[in-house]
Amino acid sequence: MTEPADQDAGTSAASPGKSLRGAGRALALAWLLVVAVLLGHNAYLWLVQRTSPDTDILALLPSSRHDDVMQQAFVHMVDSAQQKVVVLIGEADWDKATQAASAYEAVIRKQPALLQPMAGDAAQLQGDWLASFDRSRLMLLTQEQRDKLRSDSPQQWGQLALGTMYGAFGGPRLGAWQDDPFGLFSGWVQARAQETPVRPRDGRLFVESGGRSYVLLLMNLQQSAFSISAQQQVIPLLDQASRAAKQAVPDAEIITAGVILHAAAGSQQASSEMATIGAGSLIGIVLLMWLTFRSLKPIALIALSIAIGCLGALSVSWLLFGRLHLLTLVFGASLVGIAQDYAIYFLCARLGTAAQTDSSTLLRRLLPGLALMLLAAVIGYLGMALTPFPGLRQMAVFSVLGLLFAWLTVILWFPALIHADTLRSTPLADRCSHSIGRWPRFRANRNGYLLAAVFAVFATIGLMRLSVSDDIRALQKTPQRLIDDQIKLGKLLDTPTPAQFYLVRGDTAEQVLQREEQLKQRLQDLIGKKLISGVQAVSNWVPSQRQQHADRDLIDATLLTPQGPLAAIAAAIDEPAQWVQDMRQRLSAHAEPLLPQAFIDSPAGQPWRHLWLGKTGAQYATQYASIVAVRGLNDYRQLPLLAAAAAPADGVQWVDKVADISAVLHYYREYMTWALLAAYFTIFLLLTLRYRRAAWRAIAPPLLATLATLALFGLIGQPLQLFHVLACLLLLGLGVDYGIFLQEPTDRHQRFSWLTVGLSAISALLSFGLLALSNSPPLHAFGLTMLIGMALVWLISPCFRGAASSSSSPHETRQ
Repeated sequence: MTEPADQDAGTSAASPGKSLRGAGRALALAWLLVVAVLLGHNAYLWLVQRTSPDTDILALLPSSRHDDVMQQAFVHMVDSAQQKVVVLIGEADWDKATQAASAYEAVIRKQPALLQPMAGDAAQLQGDWLASFDRSRLMLLTQEQRDKLRSDSPQQWGQLALGTMYGAFGGPRLGAWQDDPFGLFSGWVQARAQETPVRPRDGRLFVESGGRSYVLLLMNLQQSAFSISAQQQVIPLLDQASRAAKQAVPDAEIITAGVILHAAAGSQQASSEMATIGAGSLIGIVLLMWLTFRSLKPIALIALSIAIGCLGALSVSWLLFGRLHLLTLVFGASLVGIAQDYAIYFLCARLGTAAQTDSSTLLRRLLPGLALMLLAAVIGYLGMALTPFPGLRQMAVFSVLGLLFAWLTVILWFPALIHADTLRSTPLADRCSHSIGRWPRFRANRNGYLLAAVFAVFATIGLMRLSVSDDIRALQKTPQRLIDDQIKLGKLLDTPTPAQFYLVRGDTAEQVLQREEQLKQRLQDLIGKKLISGVQAVSNWVPSQRQQHADRDLIDATLLTPQGPLAAIAAAIDEPAQWVQDMRQRLSAHAEPLLPQAFIDSPAGQPWRHLWLGKTGAQYATQYASIVAVRGLNDYRQLPLLAAAAAPADGVQWVDKVADISAVLHYYREYMTWALLAAYFTIFLLLTLRYRRAAWRAIAPPLLATLATLALFGLIGQPLQLFHVLACLLLLGLGVDYGIFLQEPTDRHQRFSWLTVGLSAISALLSFGLLALSNSPPLHAFGLTMLIGMALVWLISPCFRGAASSSSSPHETRQ
């Protein structure tokens, strides 16, 4: 049956029809040219340039908001481990452990372009290491040695020197006796060796624990740990090496750790989820459209709009950002369930419009609603774009671009591709469209007030019980085997965590070293209480110049005086006075001050280079900075004590990156909550311009669904996170579409608008339902909120549909 409104529309459009069709053809051809360029650019990116998505999880996190040096220190700590792969191969029998390690290395050495084992014999490395300190022997003392020099008599030191010369148990000696007669340098080296449990043995590095001897293999990645192609080659290589070691020694224990292992696990998970979400959404939409229209053409048209949306989002986003994160593509897979809304809306409207109304005229009538839908979605994504998270900004921009390109495809091509005889209604579509009549319409009466009161009680109880969680650790899910290996390796090697450390700053390198020494003095109490096992600091190896000269003066005053221990030793071994003078000159030749940069550049400084930041800051505000890392921190409840140790010292700052990022999450969760309220207010004003007094009916479904979802989270104990709030923003942008669909004044238009809502909601539920099943906690939180919220919007929206009348103007809609 033809409606008068449609007849009028068709008649009024007859005279300007040719000009409209001419302009439409020109725009359609121009859009065809744009699409051709997009196809060419995507082909270049993937086939010629062979670009790959970024998988670095740190790229998703915000930088420090106020402190560039702190951010530099954190990156310095992370980068020091990023290109390393550490393997421990253990066995109760040392020979078997070395046999397994040799089998492991044999496989690794076949691929030098991927992994390079640490070159050189451990003994040679030790010789190079000791040579770094040879010229500064007389400037290096431990605190215990300083105390003994102040308390012991010259006779005692003389007896000690004679004991090291003749005694069988004089302790280990480094070099000739004449270079270290009192064992000071040997004692200092032994103290430094306590910074790590790793020791040389038979030309290898090893560590002993629990009756097992572990061979330590250190390897350098030759490609980025976050390169997907590198991960696809390195991980199988490591697995092959492990199998070779196990084949050589079946009982060998192999512990592997490295950033590339975690990055590869994340990449594999994200790639799998991207395929599942995209394919699942597409299959669900195709099946849904087939059951609704029983025709391939609507399916092809919807797929066309989605494909162009994805092509445009990929091309423009890559040009804007230079690279895309893999999680951006995973999240972008959900566009399949959103970008099709515009196509479905046009198709269903065409199905519900009289045959004599051409598609160009139909588009003019639908354009305000379509524009409102796009604008509402953009406002929803805008909240994500305003966060400090680069990954979230990418996701927001990617999604907005995808929706924009899909929207333009519908606007510019669908009027020319879809005609009155293109679609036909099916029994399923008819049943769905007529089912809206069975939904009650909310009215301001007794029953309406009662329902509102019940909902208010439910929402109030749930929201009062809603807790929050901003812990960054809740946003990462790593395979348990990798966590177990990382923990065990950390305990065996006594390695510090890169997430908590002290940042020490000063105007000069000397001031930095002095402040490090003061900090270490304050930490002695915590070390004595076994709360931490020690610290790693450059000043452990390079004392401040003040300390070095004080140590030299102390040695001169106690050991090198004319009547000191050297004279007693000469008398005991029947040497002349010249011998004493020669010994003093020989020892004094090793009294060159050791400087931090010289140490960092030496072989001995290589393992500690990540602790020295050196010059930092701008040209006119240059400072020096270093890192003091904490070893043996197992109880994180002691973090406040470590933070308190930094408080009294100028230039010393406790850095807890986990707490810092969690604080950023907390700040932006609150910030985005206010942004959500502002978005509701803005969209309500936009709706008021078109629907006037009935605008509240268009915005009520997403508002009530959001409140109900959050209340439900409170009742089931699901803590609120930033990603829940971001999902609520998107829920507003998408949910308000349904309110817009149903603010049509006639029964016929409302029926097919209801069909549009059903098709759109089911498609969105497919997309976001799959996101809720993601193993990535951020995507899971986002998807779970959207899954529950979109289902509620679908159920609630028909209750707030506009009042039906014979008028076709939305401005006539009554409250």
